[in-house]
Amino acid sequence: MFGSRRSGVLRRLWRSRCSKAGGESGQNADQDPQSGLKLATHSLLKRLKDDQLELLARALEARGTGDRTHCVSFPRSELRIGRQHYWPQVLTCKLFRWPDLKHLHQLKRLCICDCFWRMSEDHPTVCCNPYHFSRLCEPETPPPPYSKLLPSNNRKTIDGLFEHEAAHEHRATEPSSNTNGDWPDFSLSPHTVRDGHWCSVAYWEYRTRVGRLYAVHEPSVGVFCDLPRGTGFCLGHLHVDNRHELVRRTRGKIGSGILLSQERDGVWAYNRSEHPVFVNSPTLGPPGARALSVHKVLPGYSAKVFDYDRSRALQRAAGSEFPDGPSDPNSIRISFAKGWGPCYSRQFITSCPCWLEILLNHT
Repeated sequence: MFGSRRSGVLRRLWRSRCSKAGGESGQNADQDPQSGLKLATHSLLKRLKDDQLELLARALEARGTGDRTHCVSFPRSELRIGRQHYWPQVLTCKLFRWPDLKHLHQLKRLCICDCFWRMSEDHPTVCCNPYHFSRLCEPETPPPPYSKLLPSNNRKTIDGLFEHEAAHEHRATEPSSNTNGDWPDFSLSPHTVRDGHWCSVAYWEYRTRVGRLYAVHEPSVGVFCDLPRGTGFCLGHLHVDNRHELVRRTRGKIGSGILLSQERDGVWAYNRSEHPVFVNSPTLGPPGARALSVHKVLPGYSAKVFDYDRSRALQRAAGSEFPDGPSDPNSIRISFAKGWGPCYSRQFITSCPCWLEILLNHT
């Protein structure tokens, strides 16, 4: 009975794999990477206990939506097949999410993973739940009219100038009911506000703000329209009479939305919807940029949308005058599915049907 149960779980896992991730081949693992990948996968699944296999199957079937899925623990060591080496988390991400994944540095562990908080290389296990990871993004250089964020090494650029966009609406705060949770102390983050909220989120439809500001007290928050059993800022609860047809269509693309997280080096956004999101903040522009810089984040990718170190450098140079007027150095703007900016049909974010304004609580 137990053998048949394990076989059933393995069949569920194999049905969930990406079609290009594993193939049939008669060559050995050293000659054919696909053959090595398949052998490494068999080795990994064989070493996972029955309860870990079941957790992995549930995570794959949930596809990262709904309640948090559990970590899938695996010994912290490489799998060796012939001369090929595979990290278990890279293997599962390649097999079940991104067939083109090549290196560990192309991944970012999400804050929903328990291993994110451990951050210790001495721990004997590592999580290999592929939905506890995202692809890491960095902007192209030089940027096109709107920059598509692509995987690369995690480069940091600090610039002494900050870009401009139109002045923000006045900043206010509203209490949030989403204040419970057992998150660790983030006092090391330069912009963390102890016993208060670290940001407020405003939802806009074109030039109209819909609903109240949502104050965020926990280190991460989900912003979504349709996420079963999800917790966070649900845009689906915000009702407007006679919505524009394009707004309705765009809201239908938000789905699981984004996950915003405050981390030690800045604020990160993970796109967990099925459509791209477009992001702008004062710290996203390339060195020396004075024009608006909007970045495209693909589904399944994460981007650092606000850099604390660079923000301090930008504000030290805040005496620079820009002809277009003032800008808020502590804000992020995110548009769902529709981009804006130079050489784009929508010049301003207020021309986008559905967008967010994240107001960081700088102290």
